[in-house]
Amino acid sequence: MTLARPGDRIREGESEPPRKSPLDRFFRISGRQSTIAREVRGGITTFVAMAYIVLLNPLILGASADITGTKLSTAQLTTATALSAAVMTVLMGLVGNAPLALAAGLGINGIVAFQMAPAMTWAQAFGLVVLEGLCIVLMAASGIRERILNAIPMALKTAITVGIGLYIALVGLVSAGFVTRVPDAAGTTVPVQLGVDGHLDGWPIAVFCFGLLLMTVLVARKVPGAVLISIGVATVAAVVLHDGFGLGEWGRTEPTLPSDFVAAPDFGLLGEVDLFGGFVSAGALTATIFLFTLVLSGFFDAMGTITSVSQEAGLSKDGKVPGMGRILLVDGAGAVAGGVTGSSPNTVFMESAAGVGEGARTGLASVVTGALFALTLLFTPLAGVVPAQAAAPALVVIGGMMMAQVRNIPWNEADFTIPVFLTAALIPFTYSITNGVGAGLIAFVLVKTCKGKWREAGWLLTLLALVFAVYFGINGVKALF
Repeated sequence: MTLARPGDRIREGESEPPRKSPLDRFFRISGRQSTIAREVRGGITTFVAMAYIVLLNPLILGASADITGTKLSTAQLTTATALSAAVMTVLMGLVGNAPLALAAGLGINGIVAFQMAPAMTWAQAFGLVVLEGLCIVLMAASGIRERILNAIPMALKTAITVGIGLYIALVGLVSAGFVTRVPDAAGTTVPVQLGVDGHLDGWPIAVFCFGLLLMTVLVARKVPGAVLISIGVATVAAVVLHDGFGLGEWGRTEPTLPSDFVAAPDFGLLGEVDLFGGFVSAGALTATIFLFTLVLSGFFDAMGTITSVSQEAGLSKDGKVPGMGRILLVDGAGAVAGGVTGSSPNTVFMESAAGVGEGARTGLASVVTGALFALTLLFTPLAGVVPAQAAAPALVVIGGMMMAQVRNIPWNEADFTIPVFLTAALIPFTYSITNGVGAGLIAFVLVKTCKGKWREAGWLLTLLALVFAVYFGINGVKALF
């Protein structure tokens, strides 16, 4: 067979090979057995599957106050969430050429809201988020990320995910009023209860239950955009009850339709960052533990998501993902962007798998997803309509999905049973991811040391366990010195 050479003319009856479009050449679409139409469809599907974060992230961050008692504006948080998701997802498409979308990570935003903010100002908390991103970028560039990844046993990594799932679910139940704290004056040792007096009552709780059941059914039936659809339907029900019939006490966010559905985005949080102030307000040790927890959570969540979605897309070759270095750098930059914009750390979302299921194989899908996030910047007033009772079911359902990882924990191995349990249980029980991670590491190192297997724990985990021991006993250490 004679190969055609440059300059050869196409003979009569022969067809010229189709020329690739600039988009095809840049994203290598045909090379990955995809089409532009599939990429666009996949990008839209991913957006629909994860657009709930624009509503949910403001709910979580807005539920907490910093050390000065300041709470963040819903409009500003909505703008920050959409802006960072748009910029970083487009960047992932252009630089990483992967069908991976980024946004404010669930679970890790809980660390910022409920652990860090009460110990410092919001600007200082977002400063630590920026430092976290810089740490991840440096680790990705230097190879240290892989070393840390190998040091922590997979069972403990999985337990962190399980614990965060329980934590997110509990935050959702409390935000909706489905679970409440029993007052100290009640004369009982039970810390929490169902509803306000052991029973469910009121239209807001009814909306929460309706939204939770609807979301459960839609997720079970694998309906695309199940979370967003459920939040939308529950919000409509809340608006009808509140505006139409004047029913219900809805708390901080009342479901009232705004006078204008389109408004200029509020960039008030952009650039409000204090890099090192948190080390002064919370103390050097506490701030360092916060930073470590941020790095740990963002580090392992991203690694697992990138690997699993890439495998589903058929991009892995011999267990390796092409362009992993660039993908990890963008992921680290996402945490930096989350701090700069005031949206909390941005990371790769597992919902990217929804777009992959629709055919997405390249970064073009991410560019489409990012563009849609950018469009939502004009519709921030709608976020103020969604009450906690309509959005909280997403926390419960997503928490349940994260809990599914419990099946991968080796419960029959005695060296892991208690450390894993302490990690997963103390995260929701103490409302602190830091406490769970620390307790699990200390227990694991102690078990290995007492069994004469110190080398299996290694010097790095032993050092981390000692740091956590100081963290837990910080008041005693302060009194001693």
